Amino acid sequence: MSAPPAHRRRLFLDRGIGESRAVVTLDGQPERLIIRRDSDPASTLLGARSVARIGRVHRAVNAAYLVLEGGGEAFLQLGPELPKFAEGQMIDIEIRGEPRRGKSAIARFLGMGEGSPRLLQAAPSLEEELAHFGGEGTKIVEGLGARETADEAESEILEPVHDLPGGGTIAIEPTRALTAIDVDLGDRPGGDAKRATRAANLAALTEAARLLRLKGLGGLIVFDLAGRGHDGAALLAAARIAFGPDNPGVAIGAISRFGTMELTVPRRRAPVLDLLRGPDGGLSALAGAQRLARALEREGRAAPGSRLEAACSPAVAEAFNLLSAGLADRLGARFSVTARAGMTNGKLEVAAR
Repeated sequence: MSAPPAHRRRLFLDRGIGESRAVVTLDGQPERLIIRRDSDPASTLLGARSVARIGRVHRAVNAAYLVLEGGGEAFLQLGPELPKFAEGQMIDIEIRGEPRRGKSAIARFLGMGEGSPRLLQAAPSLEEELAHFGGEGTKIVEGLGARETADEAESEILEPVHDLPGGGTIAIEPTRALTAIDVDLGDRPGGDAKRATRAANLAALTEAARLLRLKGLGGLIVFDLAGRGHDGAALLAAARIAFGPDNPGVAIGAISRFGTMELTVPRRRAPVLDLLRGPDGGLSALAGAQRLARALEREGRAAPGSRLEAACSPAVAEAFNLLSAGLADRLGARFSVTARAGMTNGKLEVAAR
């Protein structure tokens, strides 16, 4: 049997209740996960074009804060090439960066506008997004295979520590200011320690680039490389290749005397971690409710006609109320959900009776 082609990408689309999930895999591993929820404001999705109102011009930071349709917000960096704006003016903009926790969407100026804030052109559909990543003619897989692939992608996103091919690990820890990546040699085999360390650092760059795309993390990235006396030229070349798919906009710095490598990766999409995790770092109530809907649907398909019973945390039960009608359309009203105090958002119990 011949080996699979190198750098093969596959495309998956899971159409769930209240959300759809698009997954791109690279050589069998998830590389990107795009989650679109029915509640997402259309005007702040990547690529959406709108008429916006200048809400406030902040001269100190040379920026304008924009009001979008439905009360959405966006941030526009001003520059000498742009007109002098006044509060209340209408302009046409395109979203170049989705909102993230505590930050507004990032807009690009297209021209002067008129009328009231409104959507001019919707963001590309998930099918269009996938076609862009997979190339012409790449099939989009749907159904059970897509759901399982999306579930696996979510599980990997939520893990902070990841194994490296050949041994060792990387820990990826986002903060408000930057994302720190610690490379740990662990028990990586090899008689030559220097060679093993070099191999681990090279593997870490490739694996971290995939995982950062998967988690939706960008901005300032700092690698704490393993060992000392690094081969700077080889590591910089490997970083350029690993982060090539994130261009344009990637900037890579030289390795410091402290053994760290810094780079910046453009922020375009809302971090998937923000969509899956709550402020406390655990699974969010809405993400738990989506898992509950999928679990009930899976059990309902496996046991047609059975009564389905579920238990979850009170927060997940409340969030599930928004999804129950959609699930009833698919399965019929043959399920009940009980809120149980003391359960975490990631703990679910589902059974067919």
